Amino acid sequence: MARVVIVGGGVAGLSAGIYCLLDGHSVTVCEQHGDAGGNLTGWQRGEYHIDNCIHWLTGTNRATDTYKMWRDLGALSEGVEIIKNDTLYTCEYRGKRLSLCRDLYKMKRDMLSLAPEDKREIESLIRAVESVAGLCGIAGEQKNKGLSPSRKFTVAPTLLKYWSLTTGELAARFSNKLMRYFLTAMMGDDFGSLALITVFATFCFDNGDLVRGGSFAMAQRMKERFLSLGGELILGQAVTRVDIKDGAASSVKLLDGKSILSDYVILTADPAAVFGKIIDAPMPKQLQKLYDSPRLYRFSSYHCAFACDVEQLPFKGDLMFPISNRYRAILRTDSLIVREFSHEPSYAPKGKNIIQSLTFCNESDARAFIRLRAENREAYKRKKQRLASCIEELLVSRFPEMAGKLRCIDVWTPATYRRFTHSEMGTYMSFAMPSYLVPTRKSNRIAGLENVLLATQWQQLPGGLPTAADTGRAAAATVRSLEKRRSNAKDTQVSHAYAK
Repeated sequence: MARVVIVGGGVAGLSAGIYCLLDGHSVTVCEQHGDAGGNLTGWQRGEYHIDNCIHWLTGTNRATDTYKMWRDLGALSEGVEIIKNDTLYTCEYRGKRLSLCRDLYKMKRDMLSLAPEDKREIESLIRAVESVAGLCGIAGEQKNKGLSPSRKFTVAPTLLKYWSLTTGELAARFSNKLMRYFLTAMMGDDFGSLALITVFATFCFDNGDLVRGGSFAMAQRMKERFLSLGGELILGQAVTRVDIKDGAASSVKLLDGKSILSDYVILTADPAAVFGKIIDAPMPKQLQKLYDSPRLYRFSSYHCAFACDVEQLPFKGDLMFPISNRYRAILRTDSLIVREFSHEPSYAPKGKNIIQSLTFCNESDARAFIRLRAENREAYKRKKQRLASCIEELLVSRFPEMAGKLRCIDVWTPATYRRFTHSEMGTYMSFAMPSYLVPTRKSNRIAGLENVLLATQWQQLPGGLPTAADTGRAAAATVRSLEKRRSNAKDTQVSHAYAK
């Protein structure tokens, strides 16, 4: 049995811990905050609950390996309700709306009715969604079928077409302006279009749904699973240093000065916040190339949450609509993305609702938030107030029935995420997925350190919850492999000793 110390109690850390415990190891997870879960979290503001993370959870289709992983981790089970909304998001443009529907063929009919001039591109897009679903093993009437080898060969040209396009280039192939907006509103112009098509396939084939209780409840289930297996969870204690001796980690030191002996150390945070900081080693070259690549970029976002005294809201789920030039310079976006939570009645008092806005930030804008908070707290506070006021004005302008019935209860920004995760620019995913790129997984091994491993979403773009959990599972498998090798080496030594 090995002693495994895990730095970080987010999804990757809990996953690595649970799988190491299932292999019989002793596991300690060190988490700097007062609870586990990392960005998979939510918090209370008075009578209202704010959900930070899940817009959809990939892996809710029981036929997938990802569902089985979530079940292993305690995140999903027979007793956890999966919420299957009819739409994932809706785009509004000049009085017309188009939704990403669970029923793919209803969405196709809606698109053809809206934009008959784009029939050829619409039919090609729908075929691509079906093909991706087949590659993921979730196609067919029961949404549990994969493509045959011969069929994979025949769909390759279609998928290569979208692999080579950004979302902006894909949108440019359409004539209808709402169709163009629909294809860029969620991810912007620079994501690879195959990433967007994967989102379509994930949702339409029942593999991307909401989970009852939201982000915080899911994190709590994972924590309880870890503890029930005998894991040790140290909360409120940041790891300040990984002690290295003769090319191996011997212990980790906590903020209070205590040390924990280790046979293996698993690092789960943003590598940019780890290497050269808590561990005296350069970032692995394969990861450094990602950070240095001119084609890859990181992103963050700022959010506003509003208590709403309207019982019946005029939209469902996520709604996206363009904003006027008056607000674009202030909000640094062309669209407003707002989300309601009527599917979670416990999030707001009876007869009321909570609405949250999300605005994506590029690297420059994210760093500006972080810099402003560090240099001038009052100016940072005023900026948050101004953002909230603008978004409230936009909501009231679009929905006059909300006038006088909105109250901002929280604003959080890339600077918030920076403080919470220590990622250098407040990222909560890894890198945006560009065109012409296959998202291969980077190794969890670190050259020169035989017993220090990585389990972090930054190993495979674009990151996210399933990637984080799977890197935790992979790190546990690596520990298993190294322990087996070590055991075989000991057996060999004993055999040689007897032979002598």
